[in-house]
Amino acid sequence: QVRLVESGGGLVQAGESLRLSCSASGSIFSINAMGWYRQAPGEQREWVATITSAGNTKYRDSVKGRFTISRDNAKNTMYLQMNSLKPEDTGVYYCNAGVWYSDLGVRYLEVWGQGTLVTVSS
Repeated sequence: QVRLVESGGGLVQAGESLRLSCSASGSIFSINAMGWYRQAPGEQREWVATITSAGNTKYRDSVKGRFTISRDNAKNTMYLQMNSLKPEDTGVYYCNAGVWYSDLGVRYLEVWGQGTLVTVSS
């Protein structure tokens, strides 16, 4: 009933930028906090950034000053602007959200997207 779809990944050189998007669809009433996670090859998935429904943000230390998380509540969409990319930023980026939706009543679900690949070459 609720789906998250990421887009915007690709292959870039170190120092370049990418902008990821995460769009939520379905019978959505509202979305709580949304976040970005990433998983490098052979590594565990790690948290990257979070944004609350009020727009408060948090970042992991390694991306502070380079990445900016934002959201458009009217469009149920979240973004991640990634500048000054480094090879260590390479990985599959996933979005996550806590969603209130309609399904014979109001229900809550934590949803994950399918991921978008970001590759940064040196």
